[in-house]
Parts: sequence; structure tokens; C-alpha cells
Amino acid sequence: MKNILVIEDDPITITLYKYILKKAGYNLFILEDGNEILSLLNDVEIHLIIMDISLKNSYLNGQKMDGIKLSSYIKGNSKYVNIPIIIVTAYSAKIEGDEFFKKSFADDVLTKPIIDFNLFISKIDRQIKN
Repeated sequence: MKNILVIEDDPITITLYKYILKKAGYNLFILEDGNEILSLLNDVEIHLIIMDISLKNSYLNGQKMDGIKLSSYIKGNSKYVNIPIIIVTAYSAKIEGDEFFKKSFADDVLTKPIIDFNLFISKIDRQIKN
């Protein structure tokens, strides 16, 4: 079973992820705290990260982190650089060309609300297979 780390702070979105991803056969870890995230990445083989951009309570080493900074930090570490990250955001659908998406070093992006669950799962499957 493949492990997915979900970095999200919205309880409704978390419930949605639990339902969809468990039904698709994935094992989930849901965290928001940066230090707990790094601890998990060191202890468990994570096959994909789903990262929200707007994180209200995420800190790493005492510094407030949003999803862009956290994604960039993870991708900047040689231990985790090969873990694909999908940014999920409520921002514009034209986000892929936006500067902040480039700064995240994420592998893919999906906009909220997620209404095409087949597209969502196919993006996850594609990133994990690569």
C-alpha cells in the first residue's frame, strides 16, 4: 500500500481526502506541523505529498510556514527531493504559470474545490508511478 502525506488544515477537506484516498487504496498520514512532517518523512516511506497552500498553524523550527515555503523546503532537501508534491489550492486555475507555484518546486497543481475525483486520483497515480 502506498503512503500519502496530506498537509492540510481544513477539517472538511481532510474528511474528503480520507474518503477518496482510502477508497482508492492509499494509506494516509494527515499533518500540519512542519516538525512532525519532517519526523514522519524520516521515519516512513512517503510516496506522495498533497500540500495545501494556506496553512494557518504550520510552523517549522519556530517559523510560520505556508504550503509554498514548506513545499520548497521539502524539495530543497536531498533526502526528500524525489517525493512528488501536488499543491492543492483555492487560487486561480491558471496557477501553474504563477511565480509562487514555481517557488514551491511542486510537481503538479490542482485547484479547489475538487469536483473531478477521477482527475484527482489520476494525478496522484501518475505522480506515484513516475
